[in-house]
Amino acid sequence: MEKNIEVSLLLDFYGQLLSDSGREMTDLYYNDDLSLAEIAEQCGITRQGVRDRIKRCEKQLFGYEQKLGLLSRFQQLEQGLARISDAAGEIYRQTSDENIRAIARQIGQSADSLRE
Repeated sequence: MEKNIEVSLLLDFYGQLLSDSGREMTDLYYNDDLSLAEIAEQCGITRQGVRDRIKRCEKQLFGYEQKLGLLSRFQQLEQGLARISDAAGEIYRQTSDENIRAIARQIGQSADSLRE
């Protein structure tokens, strides 16, 4: 996974564990695509100070993921639900038994609703 996307996702999962200023700077950099200079101007610190804070937050985010694994688990669940939905669709298409089709449709709908 691309680092920018991964950090953005980690920020969604663990952002509340960061300091307010670190979370804000990291969010502005990764989600709002502001440059270090723009963030520095907005926050009233140096460009290097912003860079250091963001790097520290990145390290914390990856550390949280290594210890807690919430993003990894979420991705596994998403993949599993997609496989369930696909399998239910395949069962639905390959059978003419209306009872089985109804159950397959219900399984697919349940998996899809959990993915939303």
